[in-house]
Amino acid sequence: MEPPSPDCNGAEAVLNLQPSSSIPVTYHPLFGPHDDLILLELDQKLLPDVLHQRVTIRGQPDEDAVLCTESKTYAIKSVGTSNSVFLIPPSSQFNSFESPICCDENYHDPQSVASVIKIATGNMELVEVAPRLDKLRSLLFENPYRSEEDVEMVDVEEMEGKNTGLYSWDDLIEKVQASDDELRTGLQALSAVDIYGCWRIVDEKYMDRILRMLLHNSVLNDWSLSCLNEDDVVNALESDGFPHKLANHCLHVYGSKVIEGVSTSSIWKLDERKVCVHFARDILRDGNRKMERFMEDWTRKVPEGMPASLDLLEGEVLIEKLGAETWIRAFSVSSLPYNPAERFSVLFKERPKWEWKDLQPFISDLRVPGLSAEGLLLKYTRRTQPTADAEPVFSIR
Repeated sequence: MEPPSPDCNGAEAVLNLQPSSSIPVTYHPLFGPHDDLILLELDQKLLPDVLHQRVTIRGQPDEDAVLCTESKTYAIKSVGTSNSVFLIPPSSQFNSFESPICCDENYHDPQSVASVIKIATGNMELVEVAPRLDKLRSLLFENPYRSEEDVEMVDVEEMEGKNTGLYSWDDLIEKVQASDDELRTGLQALSAVDIYGCWRIVDEKYMDRILRMLLHNSVLNDWSLSCLNEDDVVNALESDGFPHKLANHCLHVYGSKVIEGVSTSSIWKLDERKVCVHFARDILRDGNRKMERFMEDWTRKVPEGMPASLDLLEGEVLIEKLGAETWIRAFSVSSLPYNPAERFSVLFKERPKWEWKDLQPFISDLRVPGLSAEGLLLKYTRRTQPTADAEPVFSIR
């Protein structure tokens, strides 16, 4: 290690200090509270993102700020320390000020001084957290797209001027506390679509009209629902009066691409679960139904060849016995809060006790960094099991 240079009076003097040696400490000419200087403790894996300015601080004035990388979100916590920490700036700080002078008469190199500009009694640390996507859902549902809008002709600036509740990507990253990757995942989970620069949720009734027309066209044209030509489907829906953007969006919402087209059209397959769930939601939109009547209507509505199995509705409905009758009603995991504490609060208001087979579909999507599914249950629920072979029952803790 190089010895400190004779004119070193900043951080360099400490960085180059030999083991078992010492250096005098003095006040910097600008010593003070310096509330704009904050220590941040970082995990080594985050250092490149911070040094290369690949992080952003997100949050509104009434929210606790979070730090976001490209793919993760971190809460910023203030941590006090038992020992004070001296902040010593580099020697270049002295260019415009008189150099500090050491007051120790026994020290014979007055130019080598550690000059303290601030005493820090704590620091900030980062804790990985789940993205706060509940706000994303509430923002997008302010103004869902409906059939009376003409997305092929509208001017985005005019649209934003006349309507509230329209948010561009830049608006969302400013308002939602989530990393860019997490925000994209959240938009995909909500089946949002970018319409002329604004991210929109499409009204369920309008999506129902598009899907029914797609299924009608598949019968007329003898299309296989597991081998749909994208160009044929979209062109047919356009001729039926649906905008190209939403005709294509219908395939993304209810299907999956099985062959990526390059010089030819892509091939899609309708997802049985997504289609069957759509028609189940449509039937239950008006309220509870007796199981027998629901199954009759559901079987009649789903496309031929798709199984109307209750297994497909996990996380979408609640089934309850009232006397000798069985009833079914809509209760979708997609409408529940993302925050675990709020999620469990809603669930236990719905039912004071849950068997595991009923509870699991409604919490399987919860992701809390550093906390497993078992940890979530231990934190928010109380488990009872009368006998070793009995089904465990969970109630609020």
